[in-house]
Amino acid sequence: MIQLINNTVIGNELALAWGDGSESYIPLESLRKHCPCAVCQGEPDAMGRVVKPTVTHTDRSFQLLSMQQVGGYALQLKWADGHSTGIYTFDLLKNLA
Repeated sequence: MIQLINNTVIGNELALAWGDGSESYIPLESLRKHCPCAVCQGEPDAMGRVVKPTVTHTDRSFQLLSMQQVGGYALQLKWADGHSTGIYTFDLLKNLA
């Protein structure tokens, strides 16, 4: 299981320290553009088809206001444009790095 030890914003990146001693640095713009929520990525209809919605961003879309750990497996990020429904699993964060 992936363990997150610490997280902070440094400049325009999210810095993550992992239990295995490694560190990850992810640009905030990349984080927001890869938001895993249904509003950003779409969700399957009754037939299993996923239509990805058109998402528009502003400068505020890439300003991270706060983070909250969800259980022992994810972070929920709150952006300056009000968006906060994305739950970023630690696996996703490692893959984005």
